[in-house]
Amino acid sequence: MLKEFKEFAMRGNVMDMAVGIIIGAAFGKIVSSFVNDVIMPPIGYLLGNVDFSDLVITMKAATSETEAVVIKYGAFINTVIDFIIVALAIFMVIKQMNRLKKAEPAPAPAEPTTKDCPKCFSDIPIKATRCPQCTSEI
Repeated sequence: MLKEFKEFAMRGNVMDMAVGIIIGAAFGKIVSSFVNDVIMPPIGYLLGNVDFSDLVITMKAATSETEAVVIKYGAFINTVIDFIIVALAIFMVIKQMNRLKKAEPAPAPAEPTTKDCPKCFSDIPIKATRCPQCTSEI
């Protein structure tokens, strides 16, 4: 069972997937920072100095014994913007990859190796000077 697991784990596609997940997680952190630290402050400024991460609906106020019960819709807005940016970035990468795949020229068609005999219409080698079927000269 250990040998079988090692063969599974060392396959190329499993390793590629692991690398993709790790890079995706790092990319997600970069996008979150971009949204929270670059995109949202100007938007908040334009909307009257609003900090989206502080936007909440308080359902139950905090007491000395319990914390407040709040719906953090500002954090949700940040997460939605994160998702939109990540989805747009992935779309652009995949679009460019597809464009590069299409740009590869198609292989040239292979040279013909046979020709038709003009008398009996059978296939004969391209260099033949006499048809092996009807023996006519070509």
